Amino acid sequence: MKAIRVHSFGEPEVLQLATVPEPTPGPGQVVVRLMAAGVNPVDTYVRSGKYGRLPDLPYTPGADGAGVIFAVGPEVPSQLQAGLRVWVAGSLTGTYAEAALCDAGQVFPLPERVSFAQGAALGIPYTTAYRALFQRGEAKPGETVLVHGATGGVGVAAVQFARAAGLRVLATGGSEAGRRMLLAQGVSCVFDHATPDYMAAILDATDGRGVDLVIEMLANLNLAKDLTVLARCGRIVVVGSRGAIELTPRDLMVREADVRGMVLANAPLPELARCHAAISAALEAGFANPMLGNMFALAETAAAHQAILAPGHAGKIVIRTDGKS
Repeated sequence: MKAIRVHSFGEPEVLQLATVPEPTPGPGQVVVRLMAAGVNPVDTYVRSGKYGRLPDLPYTPGADGAGVIFAVGPEVPSQLQAGLRVWVAGSLTGTYAEAALCDAGQVFPLPERVSFAQGAALGIPYTTAYRALFQRGEAKPGETVLVHGATGGVGVAAVQFARAAGLRVLATGGSEAGRRMLLAQGVSCVFDHATPDYMAAILDATDGRGVDLVIEMLANLNLAKDLTVLARCGRIVVVGSRGAIELTPRDLMVREADVRGMVLANAPLPELARCHAAISAALEAGFANPMLGNMFALAETAAAHQAILAPGHAGKIVIRTDGKS
């Protein structure tokens, strides 16, 4: 089968298409014939070698995907049968490939109404969004949440979860297409974070009270500004950052605010299980609806890694792994 292999950490060019043996399932394992794989920013950090936890070389990147169960090992729950459409949240062999070996607990039924490309957009983005909102951010119905940088996979997922839970949602986006997409998702107010006065406009949208919770995708640019639009006892959950930042501690003090970090890899297994259960319930209820952006062939994975870090993209970037361009 075809798969992307990385033999040395570095720039996107280290992502090489190769032929590798098909995996065979052991006890408690399944093989998923993948139709699509999700591309996440963390994939680029690992590929570059600039992440805290690095795999042994060589490796196949990717944690998210969707496809059809192809082979089932012994001791697998009876509901996981060959031919079942599934979405994948983690794998043992990487999802930038035509097939992936997974533990049974890493695959979940994918409703017929959800495309394989949308299924590949669920794992890390929707798990991150749910954990940021409810496990780290303690979001409550009636509160106001600002999703700062909402046009990517995590941002869209956070908007959908927050609206379904009864929160008022404000959001920012860096492109006109992205802001239109957010309005179509039911966001109350959308702001262009490229304009100099957008933080004042966010404060105005709350009648000067401020927001209860911020889901922050790029803390090195925005964290100090986030503090100025927080309500008293507000919380900020830092989902992403690419550098250092200087803060004014008094902005924290006068609001008695909390800044909470989050790395999905730190989530205890019971909390991850609750996230995955919430995603499955959201799919069944119909409000989990991943918005897709650019799609790439498996041979174009290097371009996908460049695109995921480019500013202004709207929707989830996905790799086609079924051999079609």
